[in-house]
Amino acid sequence: MESPASVISNNADSESVDVKASYLKAEDLKFAASLLYQAYHDDPVFLDIFNSDKEDYEQRLRAAIREELNAFWQAKQPMVGLYLGDTMVGVACLNSPDESLSVNRFWHWRLKMLLSAGYFSTKQMMQKEQTVLEAVPLKTFHLLSFIAVHPLHQQHGFGHYLMAAVNTVLDEHTDSEGVAVYATSGKFKAFFENVGYEVIKEVTVGNVSGSVMVHYRNNELVQ
Repeated sequence: MESPASVISNNADSESVDVKASYLKAEDLKFAASLLYQAYHDDPVFLDIFNSDKEDYEQRLRAAIREELNAFWQAKQPMVGLYLGDTMVGVACLNSPDESLSVNRFWHWRLKMLLSAGYFSTKQMMQKEQTVLEAVPLKTFHLLSFIAVHPLHQQHGFGHYLMAAVNTVLDEHTDSEGVAVYATSGKFKAFFENVGYEVIKEVTVGNVSGSVMVHYRNNELVQ
C-alpha cells in the first residue's frame, strides 16, 4: 500500500474550493474519530452492541472508535479523508484483502477493546465482523468498515466524492474483487445502491438486521 499521505483522487472544484481525497496522516486521526463518532452514535448496530441504555454508552463508543482507528493505523489499512480546502469533511476506513494485515489488526484490536469497551461488547463486535465477512461471496475483497461525512456537509454530493476515492483504493489493489459493506438503514442502503453496490444477503447482527452489499471491481460508479 502507498504512504497514507498519498493523494488518491484528483482535485475537484466545488464552490471555488478544492475538494480532494488522500490517505489520512497521523494528525488526522483525532478529527476522523470525531466524525465517525457523530456518524455512528445512533447506528442500530452500535446502539445494540454497546448497550445504549447504559450511562457510559458514549464513553465506550468513543473508546471503541478510537481503538479501531488505532488498529487500522498500526496495520496500515486504507483510511481515506475527504477535504474541502484544508478541512476534513469525510472519512472512510477499509480492511484490505491482505490476510496477514487482517490478523495483526484483529489481535491488536481485541486486546485494546477488552480494556476500553469490555468483554461482551468486544465479543459482539468480533461476531459482527465475522457474520458480514461470511456473507460476502468473494474470496479476496475490501471491507468498508466505517464511512462518515460531516453533518454540515451532507446532502451536497461529498459522499459520492468519498466513494470515488474508495474506488481508487480498489483500483490500487488489483487482486481485490470488490468492496463489501453492511448497511443497517434504508437511507444507507439507498445511498450505496446509488453508487453501484448490490444487495447480496440480509443478515442479523445481535438484534439488528441489515444488508450486506458489494461493489464489484468492474462496476462503474454512478454519478
